[in-house]
Amino acid sequence: MKIVAIESSCDETAVAVIEVLRQAQDKPESISVLSNVVSSQIAMHERYGGVVPALAAREHVANIGQVYGTAMKEAGLHDPAHDIDLLAVTRGPGLGPALLVGLTFARTLAWRYDKPLIGVDHMDGHVHSNWLGDNKMPNDIFPALNLIVSGGHTDLVLMRDHGDYEIIGETLDDAVGEAFDKVARLLGLPYPGGPKISALALLGNPAAYDLPRPMLKSPDFNFSYSGLKTAVLYLIRDITGGARELTETEKADIAASFQEAAIEVLIQKTRRAAEALAVPTIMLSGGVSANAQLRKRLTDMCSDMGIHCIIPAMEYTGDNAAMIAVAAYFAHQRDAASDWQSVQMDANLRLGIPPSTP
Repeated sequence: MKIVAIESSCDETAVAVIEVLRQAQDKPESISVLSNVVSSQIAMHERYGGVVPALAAREHVANIGQVYGTAMKEAGLHDPAHDIDLLAVTRGPGLGPALLVGLTFARTLAWRYDKPLIGVDHMDGHVHSNWLGDNKMPNDIFPALNLIVSGGHTDLVLMRDHGDYEIIGETLDDAVGEAFDKVARLLGLPYPGGPKISALALLGNPAAYDLPRPMLKSPDFNFSYSGLKTAVLYLIRDITGGARELTETEKADIAASFQEAAIEVLIQKTRRAAEALAVPTIMLSGGVSANAQLRKRLTDMCSDMGIHCIIPAMEYTGDNAAMIAVAAYFAHQRDAASDWQSVQMDANLRLGIPPSTP
């Protein structure tokens, strides 16, 4: 089965083609990425310190045709009517104007070539990024605990099977990726802030400043990062007195201390949830899953607990269409395919919440 997927939920215009081969009953599917083309808008949005929805949509309109053509060429597909078995598109959550561009393009392709179309939850795609690359999925993978971390989400999700999700913990305010971006801005670092903070933290002392670990001891599995971000703001004011700039050493120490506090909460909450649910597998996904310290800490924790740890390959941690295609494949196995008219956008889509009727 060959699947073409389109992703346009934020500031990346992405199209991918994957091929899935069914194997024996006791073996996982063989998933090959034939192409995975991503056109990033970071350079444009950097000047604004964040993504501007209207500008993002405009760039998607300008780029999506070329990205689609490149992905099809790289995959060696020349006749969509015969080469494609299934189309997929991100239907939410995300920026409404941006989502609409990808959805309209996908619906047009499905209509033109008379192909089934599946609307995919963007976060379901991030979860399924773990099925890409060289990851070897154990036979006893489910139930799995998913730590989903991105600019808009910090969730602990119990995955009983493909498409069967329950959110057991979530952020009550800022997501961890959002906090990384906002702290980066406080330190004068350019957008996107997450990678900049992580790089700067390598030069600093994570014990230099005692920053709070919000909700670390709360009995639930929820998160909160607004207070940590505010604590960094006050710390900078205390250090500088509003009369000077931070030194490079101070910036590095603040970055390292902030990262340490943010990751400690993620790790400890995940550990407690895994123990309470007795899951055999923990997965990491979302844009912040690229953070080297988080990847190491989670891997070490799983090794200590004696459970499977599955982490996406670096090339699939950010927004991409290959992960949307994989999620669509498993949805197709549940007979979730639809026609082009039935797939609708939902900018506020929640993982595990049944989709609304069009």
